[in-house]
Amino acid sequence: MENSLTIRKMTKEDIDSVYEIETKSFAAAWTKESFFHEIEQNLFARYLVVEHHDKIVGYCGLWVIMDDAQITNIAVLPEYRGKKIGEALLTFSMQLARELSASRLTLEVRVSNHVAQGLYKKLGFVQGGIRKRYYTDNQEDALLMWVNLK
Repeated sequence: MENSLTIRKMTKEDIDSVYEIETKSFAAAWTKESFFHEIEQNLFARYLVVEHHDKIVGYCGLWVIMDDAQITNIAVLPEYRGKKIGEALLTFSMQLARELSASRLTLEVRVSNHVAQGLYKKLGFVQGGIRKRYYTDNQEDALLMWVNLK
């Protein structure tokens, strides 16, 4: 599967596909306008999509501010999960953050999302704390995780 993947910068033409992935992945989904703002107006934002045979099957957003990077969101279409696409996308995003001079990368993940936590741990992320009632849809706590990039 990995040999048939292309990871590239997200464009505004990708927003409908990304929004589909977003709504299939998250109860409190971002709006199309949020994605448009991120890629067209947020100077700190970098958004990537992953394609499999010309179909967008995942995306990842990150902000890089000085030497600190933050994953804003990462998702893969449900039918493509478990095929190492998320791992390839996150690895690529980590390398991009390094190239943009970030020394650390952080993210939040639901405390109940053990599959994602397993991926993050596999790539070197460690637990950094809890953000109480972080998720607006059900007030679930978020686990803050981070990794050194240097």
